[in-house]
Formats: sequence, structure tokens, C-alpha cells
Amino acid sequence: MFNSQNTMKLHHIPRLAMVALAILAGSAGTALPVHGAEPTQWRMATEYPANTMPGEGVSTFAMEVKSRTAGALEILPSYDASAGIKSADIPKAVRDGALDAGDAYGGALAGLDPVFALSSLPFVVDNIEDAQRLLELARPLYAKAFEALGQHLLYVTPWPASGIWSSKPASGVDALRTLSIRTYDVTSASVMQAAGARAEFLSFSELPARLSAGTINAALSSGDGAAGRKLWGWLPYFTTIEYAMPLSFATVSARAYAALSPEQRRAVDQAAQATETQQWQRLRNRGEDNRQNMQRSGVTIAPPSAELRQTLQRAGEQAVAEWERKAGHDAAAVLQQFRSAPGEAR
Repeated sequence: MFNSQNTMKLHHIPRLAMVALAILAGSAGTALPVHGAEPTQWRMATEYPANTMPGEGVSTFAMEVKSRTAGALEILPSYDASAGIKSADIPKAVRDGALDAGDAYGGALAGLDPVFALSSLPFVVDNIEDAQRLLELARPLYAKAFEALGQHLLYVTPWPASGIWSSKPASGVDALRTLSIRTYDVTSASVMQAAGARAEFLSFSELPARLSAGTINAALSSGDGAAGRKLWGWLPYFTTIEYAMPLSFATVSARAYAALSPEQRRAVDQAAQATETQQWQRLRNRGEDNRQNMQRSGVTIAPPSAELRQTLQRAGEQAVAEWERKAGHDAAAVLQQFRSAPGEAR
């Protein structure tokens, strides 16, 4: 400590003060950058707009990481597929070093591991509590699947419930048969085809061009945030079929994660946990917020007819049974455990 008898020169004080701050921060588990050192930077991408649930997750994570590492680690986000990488290709881009981290829609990753399709299975969950419960049962499998891809699972982002956007009213079975509908994974394509629609699995980034060309006249989507603005210009009708509440997954290269100091890894994990907590909190008001935005923009919102609901649910049951046959014992057991546990909505 300093007192009036110290003979130290004043120009030594700033350096000593910085050392003291570093010691204090280290005791709190925060990794301060070395004086003069450049921060480590992670390039992180999502194919969704910045004000969608995944986009807000990326920006929240970036802020949390910067705060918890005192700027030693910096996330460089890109949104709306501006990096030119779709969800299905994000794990490969992370693995190959084109990205350090990314947020990818789970259903698009089913070709890498069937477990990623679990959250987008039709009519399995229809409320936030069940969506959270299914996630916690499946989280170890998700983490293991990403480990096999050379990645560390950071956090999970939930989506609001999916419905059908269409150019004309589509609340009945006859109307469904007139649709050329974009779906967001292989399973949803098979469900819509079995129900009578012409269906095609497309990434969201491909959809605006197809709508503009007129080769698609409907889309399975929640229409969250700016994603809705990209839809309602062409598709001013929304049918609330409550198809699924899917998940997106944020991951980082295992090499990039391992290259951090233990304190920095702890800070990243804390930032990821805080981000996921905020994402589930956001979801609680998200459906109503989206509904109000849609209505203000002239979108007509309607429930499906009883016949359409039954038709889709029958097709959904077939798709879930097919997924269980392909998913493997562990993933199928998670779904069975979820369905047999108390609290499930029916």
C-alpha cells in the first residue's frame, strides 16, 4: 500500500493500479486482457435477421462475452445470411474454419444427426414449458452430437410456434392442396406432402427469391421479427396450426474454445448460460408481439379447420414414427421419456 513515506515515482502508479485490478478481476473469475494485447475475435454467423430470436441471441451473447471477458474476447456477428452460409452449412463452416462460431436452425442439421430434428417434430410440443422440458432431456445428446462435429455447444434458442403463411386463405384441406409450400426441414416437407400440399425444404435465405419468382405460394414459419416482414408482402394470410416450437443451436469450434484460458472458458460458458436464459424469457411475449406486428401489417390470422388439423396431425404421427425408426435408441428414448412424463400437453 502507498503512504506519504513511499519513495516510488508517480509514473509507476498506473502500472501498479492495473496489476491490482487484474488480481481483483481474476479472483472474480473475469479474464482481463493483457495491456496492449489485441482481443481474440470469433466470427459468428446466423442466416436469420438481427431482430429474430436467433439474431437477438447472437447479439446478446456478443455483449455478454465482451462484458465478462473485459474485452479480451470479441464476437464479430453477421446476420441474415450476409456471410453467405445457410444453417445446414454452418457446422461445416465452423469445422473447416470459415467461421469460429455460428447459430443454426436444428431441423436443417438432421442430415448430420437425426437428434437435431427432435425439436421440430410435428405436434409434439405446443407450449413453452414442454419445449423447455424436452430440451433438458435431450441436451446431453445435442452436446454429444456437436462434439462429434468438433464443436462445443454454447446455448440454445427457442422459436415461437410455426404456422402456415399463404397467398390465399388456407385454413381448410382443399386450400392446402393448392399450396406450393416452403418447409424448414425434411420432416416438415414429408408432413405437408402427406397432407396434400406440394412441399419443398428450403433455407429461409432462399425463400424471398422463390416468392418473388412465384414458384412458392406458402411457407411454414413462425415469421418471427424481420422474418415476418420478408413474408407478409407476398403471403398475407397466416394459419395458426401450432406445428412445432423448434430450436436453433449456437456452437463454437472446439479448437477455438480450447485455445482460451480456463478463466475465459468459464466466462464464455457463463455468457452462454445468461444468453439462453434471456432467450426463454423473450419467448414468453414473442408470439403475441409477432401477432400484433402481423395484424398491423394487414396479415389475416385464422385457426385451421378441424378437418385440416386432423389431417396434419395424422401426417405428423407418421413422420414422428419414421423419425423414431431412424433416430437411434438414445434419441427415441428421450422422446418416449418426454411423452410418458407428467406435465405433457395433449
